[in-house]
Amino acid sequence: MRKYLSIFILTVLVSSCDKLDNLTKFNIDYDTQVTIPSSAGINLPFDVLTPDVETNSESRFESNETRKDLIEEIKLTKLQLVITSPSGADFSFLESIEVFISADGLDELKIASKVEVPQDVTTLDLEVSDADLKEFIKKDSYSLRMNSVTDEAISQDYELDVKSTFFVDAKILGL
Repeated sequence: MRKYLSIFILTVLVSSCDKLDNLTKFNIDYDTQVTIPSSAGINLPFDVLTPDVETNSESRFESNETRKDLIEEIKLTKLQLVITSPSGADFSFLESIEVFISADGLDELKIASKVEVPQDVTTLDLEVSDADLKEFIKKDSYSLRMNSVTDEAISQDYELDVKSTFFVDAKILGL
């Protein structure tokens, strides 16, 4: 009988730890805008920079019951580009794109890309890297650099929303 009771107690403890661990995992979403200028050349790589993205990491961590020093890992799980202007436009002008993240005091790092951009879409989900980005998100701000290649001339500026989701995993109660 003690054997069964011990197994039951062990099962309850392991289950409780898993539930507690899930409380320290959460997503942070960031949105920014970028403009691809009409003067971009065909089949030539060009860079487009986003404005600095304020992370507000201290308050975001605090609202999720954690602190910077308890963060174990932050990974990008989604990076999506959405055309907001011109109306009716799609990504058919784009051949490929790479996105890099940078922050004060850190080396730039490639975080997402799309080698073959599908035609006739207004929303583009990029393939994200598996890199740990905690040092970037713990900073006050970060910026993105997009290295793009177009396969057709564009006659007007393209306004894009850049939507990103970061998965945060923090230590349980500081352990």
